[in-house]
Amino acid sequence: TFDSGIKAVINTDDCLNCGLCVDYCRFDAIHPNASGNLEVNHFQCEGCRLCERVCPSEAISIVHNENNSWYVSNTRFGKLVHARMGPGEENSGKLVTEVRRKAKEIAVESKADFIINDGPPGIGCSAIASVTGTNLVLLVIEPTLSGLHDAARLAELAESFKVPVQAVINKYDINFELSRKVENYLSEKKIPLAGRLAFEPKMVESMVAEKTIVEFDPAAEISREFYSIWNRIRL
Repeated sequence: TFDSGIKAVINTDDCLNCGLCVDYCRFDAIHPNASGNLEVNHFQCEGCRLCERVCPSEAISIVHNENNSWYVSNTRFGKLVHARMGPGEENSGKLVTEVRRKAKEIAVESKADFIINDGPPGIGCSAIASVTGTNLVLLVIEPTLSGLHDAARLAELAESFKVPVQAVINKYDINFELSRKVENYLSEKKIPLAGRLAFEPKMVESMVAEKTIVEFDPAAEISREFYSIWNRIRL
């Protein structure tokens, strides 16, 4: 399990139902339940502990939230370090850091040549934790305005950490106009374009067959492009 913060809990035996915690909670996380007792909604609680401090009967305690777990799985491609998160849980930078720490430990023990991090979109703490200390960031950009916008933000984040960046345009053929805009942006920022992946229905067929696309159809154009991309980004 992974400790992902703290939450408040009300002991109904000690609670006076005075409502002071309700008045002070800025996140509107405390409400009467079906029995009329005050109860904390853990999806809304931010663990600020103010309710605990103002409670006159000391009926509120703080518990550590262990609703996330991380695992090490064996795959036919090697070890996979991953996590399972509870509903409504944030993908925190601390969890990403813990997963990366374990992955590095395994890589050192097994003398692996590299570690591949599958990073989240955006520029939040989980993205920062994914990018920090890496040798290369590969932007996977879809030809949409939101895709270009997100990629630009992530490129700026990687640049601030002085991490080299390359890019791949995914499903480039669903919107050639926006694909050209993406390529123009990459050219302006001097970000190498490692490859272009077309929309390929065989990708779904390969997943149904529980195979990667390069196993499912090695001769397919998209499989050859994956090999080409790998040769370009391999350090």
